[in-house]
Order: sequence, then structure tokens, then C-alpha cells
Amino acid sequence: MAQAAALAKKEFPWLWEGTDRKGNRLKGRSLAVNENEVRAELRRQGVIPVRIKKERKLLGGGKKITPLDIAVFSRQLATMLTAGIPLVQAFEIVGVGHDKPAMQKLILAIKADIESGTALHEALKKHPLYFDDLYVNLVEAGEQAGALESLLDKVATYKEKTEALKKKIKKALFYPAAVLAVAVIVTLILLIFVIPQFEALFKGFGADLPAFTRMVIGLSRFVQDNGWWLAAIVGGAVFAFGYFHKRSRPMRQVIDRMMLKIPVLGPILVKAAIARYARTLSTMFSAGVPLVEAMESVAGATGNIVYEQAVLRMRDEVSTGMRLQRAMENTGLFPNMVNQMIAVGEESGSLDEMAAKVADFYELEVDSAVDALSSLLEPLIMVILGVLVGGLVIAMYLPIFKLGAVI
Repeated sequence: MAQAAALAKKEFPWLWEGTDRKGNRLKGRSLAVNENEVRAELRRQGVIPVRIKKERKLLGGGKKITPLDIAVFSRQLATMLTAGIPLVQAFEIVGVGHDKPAMQKLILAIKADIESGTALHEALKKHPLYFDDLYVNLVEAGEQAGALESLLDKVATYKEKTEALKKKIKKALFYPAAVLAVAVIVTLILLIFVIPQFEALFKGFGADLPAFTRMVIGLSRFVQDNGWWLAAIVGGAVFAFGYFHKRSRPMRQVIDRMMLKIPVLGPILVKAAIARYARTLSTMFSAGVPLVEAMESVAGATGNIVYEQAVLRMRDEVSTGMRLQRAMENTGLFPNMVNQMIAVGEESGSLDEMAAKVADFYELEVDSAVDALSSLLEPLIMVILGVLVGGLVIAMYLPIFKLGAVI
């Protein structure tokens, strides 16, 4: 109840200036409910407050916390722990010095839990929106092994690499979407604003129009008369797709399976799923997490429900004594090269190193494939726009050419 009441209190950022016991001037930033709370906290730290004022909110200061923020936070915390700074003090330095209020509040909330005697992984577990099971499990392994700074460094590296991979995948998906969006927008502009001008002109010809021209004019009238209905139907379809895609696992499975079979784009998604699988496996195994237990987190990190289900089946097979390489072969989803490298890692006792090499290789493959896709789609965009715009222009000028031939 006390904790719930504390959370209900709204904290504000405060800027303060003061002196320490030796008379040195200090200044900083703290989160507190009111000025008295800031003064009390400063006195506990041995600081004599001279000036305290509430910080004005800047535009953009309330931006939400991103995975990259968590990666940077992990790196900062690992660096400070490596330098010998105590955990609570490290949280204080990172939290107070952060320029994003939402992130600052999160860090200082975790610091408060640690000060009350809660283990770091338990404090992180209270914020599942930002720290997933994989993150919490790695931190717990680090605490138990007495190598928290090393594990936090691995977590930071893992977060940075997975976020970089996500950006590449988004880039690969963005280009086809951009092609379709530009094509649709240009076509609608021509149908709604340009074609009607030509239609008014053609009415004075008093001659039959070519079939192609009549078809385009009919399409233009249809879009003008039913544009709002079409927009509502398309918008509703997009909303329904997004809604059910998030809530229907069978639907996601069908879509993810179809995505893997799309020419050009499908191989990129396969390589990305393998890279995530290998990177997560390497990070978890190097942290000392047992293989069967690690597979749960590995499955969720693949980013594709087809691979997620395959990894969970692999976990069940490995738990009965089957080798990981054999379990991977049974899925039929991993290339032979990946299976062989994992087999070498199992035999040599360096599974984490071999998995990391697989991840490095496939991350480079994704990078190269995305660049190649970008190069391929640039001329494709021009071709599609040329066909659409050129087709509409030809349809409008055909009657003019016909009239010129008659004259």
C-alpha cells in the first residue's frame, strides 16, 4: 500500500545548487515531489542547498523510452560498475544526468527499489515494458556469478546489435511500402484533379473516344463519386488487419509464413530471424544460462512466429537429450552451414563463440541484402510511376492524336 501511494505521487524535475562540507560549489538535477523533499535528499548526501528551483519542461522532453535508451543505459551502468562505482551511486549518476525525464524517472525508481534491499533483477522485473525476460535473466545470471558489469556489457552489445538489425529490416520493408504509397497517391491525384479537366475538354469534340480513354474516365468518375467510401473501406481493412494481427496468433503464423516466401524480401527476413536466434543464443549461453532455459528467451527474440515455434520444439527435444544441432536440422529452417557451425560449437565447448560468428555473418548478409534491395527498388519505383503516369497521360492524349490525324 505504501509503495502504491508513493507511485501515485507525481514527481517533478528540480535544479539545485549547493556546497559540500569542504565548501566546494555543486549543482545538479533531482526528481522529487516538492522542494522540501529535494532539501532532505541533498542533506542526506552531505550537500548544503543554496538554491532550488523547478525545471521548466522543454519541448520533446516527454518522449517515450526507446530500446536504444535502454541499450545506452546498460552501457553506462556497465562502465561505471567496471570503474568500481557502487550500484546505487551509479544509478544516481546515470538517472540524474539523463536528459529524458521519462528515462530519468524509470532509473531513479529502480534505484529506490535497490536502496530498499531489492535485488537488481527483481527491480527490473517491475518494468516489463522496458526490460524483457531475456534482460532480467541475464542480469540475474550476472548477479549470481558476481560479474554484473560483464553481463551488463553483454546486454548492451546485444541490445545495440538487435536494434541495428531491426532498423535494417524496417528499411527493407519501407521501400516496397513507399513504392505502393507513391504510386497510389500520384494515381489518385491524376484521377481526381487532372482527368476531369480533360473530360470537359473532350465533350466538345463530338466524336467517339478510344476505349482506353473511356475506361480511364470511367475510373476517374468512380473514384470521385465513391472516394469517401473507398477510403473508409481501406481504412477499416487496415485497422482490422492491425487489430487481429496483434491478437490472433494463427493469423500471425499465416502472415509470417507467407512473408518468408515473398521473393527478395523473404530471404532477408529468414536471415534476420537466424541472426536474432544466433545472437540471443550466444548472449544467453555466454552468460551461463542453461541451454534449455535459454531457449525460451531465444524463441521470443527471433521476431517471426514460425521460427519461434520451431525453437520451442527444439527446446523440448534438447530437454530430452537430443543435440541442439540435430534439433535444428529437424526443423528444416536453418541452412546446413548454420547447423554445422553449431555442431562444431557443441563438440568444442564453444557454442557461444560459434553462435556469435553465425550472428555476425547473417547480420552482414542482411545489411548487404537490404542495400541490394534499395538499389533494385530505385529503378523499380521509376518504372512503376512511369507506367502509371504514362498510361494515364496516353489515355488522355489519344483523342487529341486521333483528332489531329483526322484533320
